[in-house]
Parts: sequence; structure tokens; C-alpha cells
Amino acid sequence: MNYGTRTDPHAQARAARQGPVLLHSLSCFREIFEIVYAHRPIRTVVEVGVESGQVSGIYTELGATAVYCVDPEPTDSLRAALRANPALHLVEAHSPDVLPELPVADLYVLDGDHNYATVRAELDWVLANAPDAVAVLHDLLWPCSRRDQYYLPSRLAPEDRHPSSADGPTVWHDELTPAGFVGLGAFTAAQEAGGERNGVLTAVEDALAAHDGWHLAMVPAIFGVGVVTRHEALLGALAPYRDSRLLYTMENNRIALYTRLLQLQFEAVAHAEDADTMAETVNRQRQEIDRLTAETADLRAQAGELRRQNERLRAMVDERSPSLADRVLRRQ
Repeated sequence: MNYGTRTDPHAQARAARQGPVLLHSLSCFREIFEIVYAHRPIRTVVEVGVESGQVSGIYTELGATAVYCVDPEPTDSLRAALRANPALHLVEAHSPDVLPELPVADLYVLDGDHNYATVRAELDWVLANAPDAVAVLHDLLWPCSRRDQYYLPSRLAPEDRHPSSADGPTVWHDELTPAGFVGLGAFTAAQEAGGERNGVLTAVEDALAAHDGWHLAMVPAIFGVGVVTRHEALLGALAPYRDSRLLYTMENNRIALYTRLLQLQFEAVAHAEDADTMAETVNRQRQEIDRLTAETADLRAQAGELRRQNERLRAMVDERSPSLADRVLRRQ
């Protein structure tokens, strides 16, 4: 880490502006994975929910010899990234259906669909079939802790889905809003939070209640990472991060600031759309004014021509009036 020096005081600021506005990747938790690797031999990894392949490479850098990257719809860039590392194996399938078909792993990283039914099924299988493994799960805190998020709701049974919306949650009130954390077509969110069978953390709690001997270490940062393990030594090593009040406070502040930013962006777009609408209205009114001005000019021209014609007629009458009077006098 570069905290800056007297001759380079802007090092931290450079690092800050080079990162994304929203931290969301598991790559930020490399320190946590390093602790896991230091306390458990990790050779085989199953990764559910593959990002760009960057995180997949971390597992091999730390010592894994085989990583099974489960992604039902990989992009071309992801395919290329995984091909570059012979230890990374792309598995084009949906979890949890594919878990029984893969080798039993030492580490399971579950960061796919963030809804109760999917996470519960994945974790139930791991806890029942890989007793010595470690499971790392992402998005255990807001917004998915107690509210389902659906990428592919059609794959879930109707009873496993809650009514959902394209609107998203925000820190600033409990209801969904179009100005919140929205999926922009990629995912939807359950309309209501809380209750049973709703949210990632709820799924983890229920899975742990159904399988004895497992424990959850929550790292309350960057949407929340949970390490599920049976090994006390690993739990002890995670103590500085586990349920850290400092990390929890910083995460709350982060999501508050970010959702305020989303609200401001939404309002800015709305104002821009209003400005565009107003500009179109002004343009139409200006065109109407130009049309009326042109019509007025035509009417003035016609009125002027009529005045001239009237003046000519009056002149003609004036010219003819004396002649008519003379004829009348002569007849008398």
C-alpha cells in the first residue's frame, strides 16, 4: 500500500481516482483469501459466479491447481481470460445443478444469483458433501441480505420467487425506488424485504441451522463477505475482520453515500429530460410564433393592398362625382 510521501503526497489520491466508484469485486478480499489459504490446504476451487476472470486468477496465484469457473453465459472476453490460464476450467452450467458433477473442492466461492433459493441450495450441497471445505459467500449484507435479487427468475419455481420490481433499494428509505440500486435490465429485486426465504444472509443462516458444526465469520465490508468453515483456527485468524465495528461503520457510510449519488444521478437525468422537454416546447412555440408572425405579415400586406385599392376606388369616385353633378344640373 502506498500512503504517499513528502515528495509524492498525492499517491493515495491517485489510487482512489483509479478505482471504480462502486467497489463490488471479490478481488478486494484478497487478504481474506490469503488467510484461508494459510490455514487450509487449497488445491481445488469451485467458483460460482465468475466476473472477468481476475478473481479466478487470484486462487491460482495463492496456490490452487484447479479452479472450476461456473458461469452459464460467459462472455467472449471471459472465455479468453480463462483460456490464458490452464488451471482455470470454464463450466457452462447453472448452479447448484452442476455442483455434484464437479470434483469435491477445498474452497467454494459462491457469488452467483443472490436469492434465497439459489444460495440455500448451493450451500446445502457444500455443507453436506464437502465437510473439510471452506465456503466463501459474497453479498451477505445490504442490499441482498434480506431481499432477493433475481438475474434469471424463470429458472426458479414459482414458490421460490417473491414479487419483484425493476426499481431498486436505497439506504434513505425502506421502499424500492427507480432512483435506487437498480439492475438496468440485468436483475430485479424483491418488492418486499425480510420475512422467510428472502435474501442471501437468510439462506446462509437457515443452511447453517440445518448442518451442525459449521460457523459463519462475517466480514462487514463491500456488501459483506462470509466465510463458512468448521475450523476453529481459521475462525480465530479472521477475528480482526470478523464483525468489525470499524468495517461495518465504513460500509454503512459507503452505501449511504453511493445511494445518495444514485439519487442525484437520477434527479440529474430527470432534470435533463425536463430541460429537453422544455427546449422542445420552446422550439415548438418559437416555430408557432414564427408562423403567426409570417401570417401577420401576410395579413398586413393584404390589408395594405386593400387600403391602396380602397384609396384608388375613392379617387375614382371623387373624379366621377363632379361629372355626375354637372349632368344633373344640365338636365334641370
